[in-house]
Amino acid sequence: MAAAWISIALLSGCASAPPTVAFMSDFGTTDDSVAVCKGEMIRVAPAVRVVDITHQVTPYAVDEAARYLAGCINNFPPRTVFVCVVDPGVGSERKPIAARTASGHFYVGPDNGLLTLVDNLVAAREITNTAWMAGTQRSSTFHGRDIFSPVAAHLARGDAFAAVGPALPLDKLVRLNLAPPTLDAKGIQGEVIGLDGPYGNLVTNIPAGMFAKLGHKLGDTVSLTLAGKTMTLPFVKTFSDVPEGKPLLYIDSRGRLSAAINMGDFAKVNQVSVPAKISVARR
Repeated sequence: MAAAWISIALLSGCASAPPTVAFMSDFGTTDDSVAVCKGEMIRVAPAVRVVDITHQVTPYAVDEAARYLAGCINNFPPRTVFVCVVDPGVGSERKPIAARTASGHFYVGPDNGLLTLVDNLVAAREITNTAWMAGTQRSSTFHGRDIFSPVAAHLARGDAFAAVGPALPLDKLVRLNLAPPTLDAKGIQGEVIGLDGPYGNLVTNIPAGMFAKLGHKLGDTVSLTLAGKTMTLPFVKTFSDVPEGKPLLYIDSRGRLSAAINMGDFAKVNQVSVPAKISVARR
């Protein structure tokens, strides 16, 4: 199969690039679960490069994992395989699937809404090919090891997508019911959907383009209601535009409205937990 990968790499103009799997889970790193899955990938595709997205997804938080997947998928080259194991329904009737995007990326994992925010899907298949799975005594509670990891490795090394199993209609894939922000005469009603790593910055679902419709300019003071509390924050470009320890509003690196404290933890100081409602007033 190495020859198959070399042929694909040469055709795509990236002959030096090894097959790549980007791995995400809610396993944590206190036991051997992540290593076991990586071992299965290497067993199938010894040349595979495994990149960790994160293994600290909040346990069972499919919506959080869907956001991380959509946020990083386009930073990886075509043919990268994303194996995502946040799977509270493991062993149930939910389908194990593989999917492909128009940009040439692959997804392997449960059909439980993880693909909700990936908007360029062109094909999906149910994983039924037992020859691609690990062993004959597969666990009903560890599909990350027995199904998703080896299947991801098969795709990464260049095996045919059609061999995964039967095709699935894209409109039948599970989608999360994520409420979008709304804009009205008063302003925007949105939601805090996450925190920015260890810093306590708020990640909202309000895109920069929608916020711009409120008329605020850099340097303005913006009124908002957050988790039931009313406050005013300066809208600035970056953290150091306010004194250390002071709060701010800004557009984050993914193009969404965010609140932070320069050299501080906004969520902790203001006792904001996820999810939380946020309303932003017009200028």
